[in-house]
Amino acid sequence: MVKPLTAREAGLMSCHVCGQLARHEGHTHTRCPRCHAPLHQRKPASVSATWALLIASAILFIPANTLPMMTTSSLFGTQSDTIMSGVVFLWNSGSWPLALVVFFASIVVPLLKILALAWLNWSVQRRSRRAVMQRTRLYRIVEFVGRWSMLDIYVITLLVALVNFRGLATIEAGPAAVAFGAVVVLTMFAAMSFDPRLIWDPLADADKT
Repeated sequence: MVKPLTAREAGLMSCHVCGQLARHEGHTHTRCPRCHAPLHQRKPASVSATWALLIASAILFIPANTLPMMTTSSLFGTQSDTIMSGVVFLWNSGSWPLALVVFFASIVVPLLKILALAWLNWSVQRRSRRAVMQRTRLYRIVEFVGRWSMLDIYVITLLVALVNFRGLATIEAGPAAVAFGAVVVLTMFAAMSFDPRLIWDPLADADKT
């Protein structure tokens, strides 16, 4: 059985900006023929950049879940709520489906995304040859799910517009909203900086020896 030729072995590179497939002519600095962006066989400093973004998101994940997500001011006083206190309130009030959605979308999903990307980056750094197909599928899932992790920010925005419109009270986003938004953005950038082709490189290098 003939071993299929990889794009790297054929001297082909895909532009990270426009997706144009170009041939590497052996020059040190090759540019995309369509958008003139620099071409690289692999994303430069992919592992280190992903680690930096993941560490920053893990640090911000703590204040995102411990600081107030929103502050409500009314005639009865002022109340600050974190993500978890909001989940508990929804559960106790009988809205357990919404409580589960908020819990998974705001706590479980961001945490699992950080852990999944950390494991993928660690396995690439170790040049592991195990479960390459499963790791590739995991990366695709992480990349797809990450864009739907801003549920709390959407809820706060809707509540602010609705409550202020009715004049019932005043709702302001707390510092946790900024931290949570930063976590989502940083994990999205981490998924973008991670190069999934590095998962398969150890197998290709092993075939050459």
